[in-house]
Parts: sequence; structure tokens; C-alpha cells
Amino acid sequence: MSTTTAPATTTPATTTSARPRWGVILGWATMIVILLITLFPFYWMLRTSLSTNSELAAQAGNLLPAGFTLDAFRRVFGLTTLEESLAQGGAGGRINFWLYLRNSVIVATAITVGQVFFSAMAAYAFARLRWPGRDIVFAVFLSALMVPGIFTAIPNFVLIKELGLLNTFPGLVLPTFFMTPFAIFFLRQFFLGIPHEIEEAAMIDGASRARTFLRIVLPMSAAPITTLAVLTYIQAWNEYFWPLLVGQSDNVRVLTVALGIFRSQTPQGSPDWSGLMAATLVAAAPIVLLFVVLGRRIVNSIGFSGIK
Repeated sequence: MSTTTAPATTTPATTTSARPRWGVILGWATMIVILLITLFPFYWMLRTSLSTNSELAAQAGNLLPAGFTLDAFRRVFGLTTLEESLAQGGAGGRINFWLYLRNSVIVATAITVGQVFFSAMAAYAFARLRWPGRDIVFAVFLSALMVPGIFTAIPNFVLIKELGLLNTFPGLVLPTFFMTPFAIFFLRQFFLGIPHEIEEAAMIDGASRARTFLRIVLPMSAAPITTLAVLTYIQAWNEYFWPLLVGQSDNVRVLTVALGIFRSQTPQGSPDWSGLMAATLVAAAPIVLLFVVLGRRIVNSIGFSGIK
């Protein structure tokens, strides 16, 4: 008995032409445009710093450096004399860049270390310790986020003046050294996500509350603490108004204030725009480098991913 099988019929595979995903293309195009708009001011500063002051006015609309030169950076780093600066088209103003850079590093580092450490302790107290009126105190403390900083500038200035701390590093650092409402709120949200069992196990083994905080909670919170440290450092580095009020002496004058004074120094009648842009670029370089190195950690910790 023989069986016959019908030949299998093959259907031609339907080929679909690849269609462009217009949503993805539009999204990338929009992101590129926003990126170019964001980076253009930095490019314009670089273009101005690589130009000569004499050519800037004649080629104001040119996107390329007008009379390419590195003399502006040489003036910023103090590698030229006054006569050479005037010959290069500088305004004749001077800036002690390395001194002001040192002052900015000291102030920003002190504020970051103090604010992050004390804010972490306060955030841990609000997140873990139980004491009467804790939630009410936290709500009142958090309401300080709605108070503009300019409202506290005059009381802080009077206090610093009465303490005799004008034109000193403590006077620059103290108002933001201990804690800020944002820093406490930021860290408290992460501490609330840490399992209680981890701390309870440490206490069963004989660890005190302080040791648990220092040896267990802080290492587990490295990501948000790093994020807060970077944000605090950037804010302290870019601060202008308070250092302008308190730090008038050269020994404590920070770089942001020094750039403003350098802008106003016009012995030759016009500002040294190329030198000012060169100094601004060099002043922004540490912050850009810091964000490039730690940027991924900042983005990853914003979502409070929890404990792995």
C-alpha cells in the first residue's frame, strides 16, 4: 500500500520595506538641536578667548577666532608683563588667577565636606530615630526651601560682621557649612529605603547607633552622597553674591568675584574680552571635569535605585 504525499506548497516570504521611524528621528534631531544650543555659549567663549581684542570688533559675526592667538591664556596665567599685555590688545587689568583659584578650591571643598557630613547625620535622624515632634520639625525645616536665599543674606552678613569674620574663610563658609534643607531631604529619601533589618543585625552584634551610621549606612549610601557632594561643590564654586559681600580682601577673594572685578578693570577704556573669556573657561574647567568623571554616578543615583 503506497501513500502519496502532496508536494508542499511554499509561500513566498513577504518582504516589508524598512520604514523610517519618524518618531526616533525627530527625537534625535530635537536632542541634537538642544545640545548645540546648550554648547554654543561655551564655543563662543572659546572662540573669543582665542581671538585678539583688536580683531574682535572688526569680525564680531565671524564664527571662527578673529586673529587666532593664545595670548589671552598667557595673560590669565600671569605669563606676560603689563607692557606685553597692552601690546597684545589687553585692557591692562590684572588678575591673580592662581590665588583666586586656590581660594575657590578652599571654600568649595570646605562647604562640600561640612554640608554633606552634617546633612547626612540630620537626614539619618529624621529617617531612623524616633523622637517627639520629628515629623513636625521636618515639615517646618523643609518649608525653608520656599524662602529665597536673598532674605537670609542680610541677617547672615550682620552675624558674620558681629563675629569679626569678614574677609575670612570661616565667614565665607559658615552660612552653608552645616546643612541645607535640600541636602537633608535628598539624603533622607534614600535612607528611608534602606532595610531596617541591616541596622538591626548590626545592633544585635553590638554596634552602637553611631557606628551603624558611620560603618554601614554611609558606605551603602555612597551613590547619593557622591551626587550631593558634586551638586554642593558646583553650587559653592559658582556662588557670587555671598563671597562678594564677605570676601573683599585678595587673600580670600574667590574666582567668581575676581572675574567680575577683572571685567570692570578698563584702564584702556574697554574690557579685555578675550582675557575674560579665557579666565572664565579655565575657571569652569574643574567643574566640567568633575561632572564628566562623576556624571554617570549622578544620573544613576537620582532615581534612588535602592540596595543591590
